[in-house]
Amino acid sequence: MIGFALNAQTIRKYSNEFMNIGVDARAFGMSNAMVSHTGDVNSGYWNPTGLLKIEDHEGALMHANYFANIAQYDYIAYAKKIDDRSAWGLSVIRFGVDDILNTTQLIDADGNIDYNRISLFSTADYGVTFSYARKLPVQNFQYGVNAKVIRRVIGEFASSWGFGFDFGMQYEKNNWQFGLMVRDITTTYNIWNINEEEFKKIQDAQTEDPIQNQDLPESSEITLPKAQLGASKKFEFHNDMSLLAAANLNMQFQQTNDIISTNLVSISPAVGFEWGYNNLAFVRLGAGNFQKTLQLEGGEKTSFQPNIGLGFQYKGISVDYALTDLGNQSSALYSNVFSLKVDLSIFR
Repeated sequence: MIGFALNAQTIRKYSNEFMNIGVDARAFGMSNAMVSHTGDVNSGYWNPTGLLKIEDHEGALMHANYFANIAQYDYIAYAKKIDDRSAWGLSVIRFGVDDILNTTQLIDADGNIDYNRISLFSTADYGVTFSYARKLPVQNFQYGVNAKVIRRVIGEFASSWGFGFDFGMQYEKNNWQFGLMVRDITTTYNIWNINEEEFKKIQDAQTEDPIQNQDLPESSEITLPKAQLGASKKFEFHNDMSLLAAANLNMQFQQTNDIISTNLVSISPAVGFEWGYNNLAFVRLGAGNFQKTLQLEGGEKTSFQPNIGLGFQYKGISVDYALTDLGNQSSALYSNVFSLKVDLSIFR
């Protein structure tokens, strides 16, 4: 039996958080400071407006292992130019943990431990995004929109569907690029279906204090909007060298532990740099996720997330790598991210 209790609705700080991780090793190497200058197939995620810079059609793949290889993060995307004024794209994200031990039935009705009663299940989050971008009649202005479908599955215990929209804009002036991206602009609404039979097994599995898991979780949740404002500029040098400098202001409309935090909005900056040689080889460096953290001895400390990356591009094929810190400078939980981007017109 599947339960559909729709009377509970919760606003969560971290709902659908897997959709905020990011895509593309190039972006990770620059600490995700992409909203102003993104201009390829991955723009469907960072700012759909950037799809207008695609010359023909492109595809992209990415894979990363998170949390000491416990979680798998995969991404695939395709984008195509429609005409001189519009473009479209489609992308799919999966974040999952597979082969989790289900020990809720480990002890039988007589109190005996039976390891044959252990089963496996997976938890996976899917995000499917359709993107459309178009130039505005106003010179140097263009916009893009995303329509997102979210699917989340926790074994046979629960599953949900979610729907939402993003909106982005870009503007160019005197070799400067500016961008705005508003995620979940209409809020993203998730409806959960709870398998009450499976929940009852968990509910009855614990008899000693403290008693937990006695109430059904909320069956719906809302993801609040987030905004990113960015600027960037590319500098060309006489010896085939270039430098792209970019910065983002990442905003949440609630109070968090971001470096700038008020009741109205919280802001965390991000900066990224890309040194290029002959548009062939690239070295990237970035810093982001600036947070205020409480110290055991009292007071606050500002922490940030550093990232580095490398990239190579030849005849329409780009291979990128990033080494990213998952939020804690003192942690060893670094993640290696690899991605591939292909200009599919080379196969014509």
